[in-house]
Amino acid sequence: MPEHKLDTICVQGGYTPANGEPRQIPIIQSTTFKYDTSEEMGKLFDLEASGYFYTRLQNPTNDYVAAKIAEMEGGTAGMLTSSGQAANFFAMFNICECGGHIVSSSSIYGGTFNLISVTMAKMGIEATFVSPDCTEEELNAAFRENTKLVFGETIANPALTVLDIEKFAKAAHAHGVPLIVDNTFPTPVNCRPIEWGADIVTHSTTKYMDGHGTAVGGAIVDSGKFNWMEHADKYPGLCTPDESYHGITYAEKFGQGGAFITKATAQLMRDLGSIQSP
Repeated sequence: MPEHKLDTICVQGGYTPANGEPRQIPIIQSTTFKYDTSEEMGKLFDLEASGYFYTRLQNPTNDYVAAKIAEMEGGTAGMLTSSGQAANFFAMFNICECGGHIVSSSSIYGGTFNLISVTMAKMGIEATFVSPDCTEEELNAAFRENTKLVFGETIANPALTVLDIEKFAKAAHAHGVPLIVDNTFPTPVNCRPIEWGADIVTHSTTKYMDGHGTAVGGAIVDSGKFNWMEHADKYPGLCTPDESYHGITYAEKFGQGGAFITKATAQLMRDLGSIQSP
């Protein structure tokens, strides 16, 4: 099948109704889901089967919309959050914990700058900010042994600075870490950062993707291109057993294309609960 144009994905992506099912994505406004046996529920809780049991972790409506955004971005998996701030925090905290370090463009949304420089600093995460116009030498000099990721915005809010995604991706990959790009301002209609080297893409869907000024929301998309197991020493949360979730090793069980989003859902959404209402 030929690849669909973006116009088609905007309308049809993420949801393919079967005979007799709603033509439009249905709003499944339910906190919980019924099963006939506790064994079926147990498989869902253990991530041994796919399905829904509690909307804080997953909801069909949210999954359809996340799948649409992931398809628009050219990614392998996606998830929705309650806001763009939650999306950026989840995307970074999913792989950068206490003792870690972030390299970030200095020209980013003020709320995200504060998130990284103040709030995450209180959690023991350090950051080095570099100008988006820095030289490759200046950019590479910002990395440390404990650097876990690089962050930037495709077009900065509100400075409108344009990020050289290829330059930042090249540096990130040379140091064995992923590049996370907030693509809120362009949306995937105008720029698809994964095509230029980004590994994780975030959105405040509150802005242009909403389009009506009616709903606050966020999204995270994984490109599926970063090989976590090749850098297992940097990312034990993805590459070693998670004792808080039945000893699952996400990178092994869900592969390169699914590990990041599954961990963000099973760990961060479970514990912090920043879910978007269906």
